[in-house]
Amino acid sequence: MDKPMLPENTFQNKIIVVTGGGTGLGKAMSTHLSKLGATVIITSRKEDVLKASAEEITKVSGHKVFYKVCDVRHNVEVEKIRDEIVAEHGNIHGLINNAAGNFISPTERLSSKAFGIIIDIVLKGTINCTLAFGKHWIDTKTPANVVNIVTTYAFTGSGYVVPSACAKAGVLAMTRSLAVEWAKYNIRLNAIAPGPFPTKGAWDRLFPGEMAEKFALEKRVPMKRVGKKEELCDLSTYLLSDYSGYINGEVITIDGGEWLQGAGQFNQLEAIQPEMWDAIEQMIRGKNK
Repeated sequence: MDKPMLPENTFQNKIIVVTGGGTGLGKAMSTHLSKLGATVIITSRKEDVLKASAEEITKVSGHKVFYKVCDVRHNVEVEKIRDEIVAEHGNIHGLINNAAGNFISPTERLSSKAFGIIIDIVLKGTINCTLAFGKHWIDTKTPANVVNIVTTYAFTGSGYVVPSACAKAGVLAMTRSLAVEWAKYNIRLNAIAPGPFPTKGAWDRLFPGEMAEKFALEKRVPMKRVGKKEELCDLSTYLLSDYSGYINGEVITIDGGEWLQGAGQFNQLEAIQPEMWDAIEQMIRGKNK
């Protein structure tokens, strides 16, 4: 799994921007892209984190990684870095909208401001980047690909993360809508809905202290494990590449079957021990008679 799925130099001469690319899964995807020959530009609000990550990825991949400080909530900042990247690198060919924010809380405990913070980062930020880059691609007739990182509860909903669920659902709707509208410009949009892919920073904030053990999410996954970052990286680079040229407007779930486990009405019967099934079967047969 240390070796990328796609051939070396798949993204040679391609400029790819990854929002939230300095940490966690964004950093992992940026590293994977850089290994495949892409010129990667990572963005976030923290310059010290970006600088350190860019230097680290460059050493690992052997390809220079660049960074731009940007708060995706503000369209002016997004358009500014777009113009800078085009001026410095000639063009942009792909975008991963990965920047996000989340926290768990009973919804009735949330203020309007708290709700708005998540909406602004996840939904508005993704819209800002997609529109700014998309308008450039349309104006310059540049074929391009967008991959939006959503989540399975974008289409199922979920309690206790309602702002994130609303925002991610909006991103998914935008992905599918623009996939149709912008296909004529040779711009493809797809989404990835990851299940549990724990990263140190994000998951420590979601499940602090003993909560991480109490809510061990691998127990909810039929495959009884969490995702490996390399698996997500292979999928994201595939969707950005020409190898997936006929995939457009799709959301691909990569969660080991987690959301299906929760969706099935009787899935929790997995907890019943084999010997108990014998007794249950006898009871059912008795009732049927």
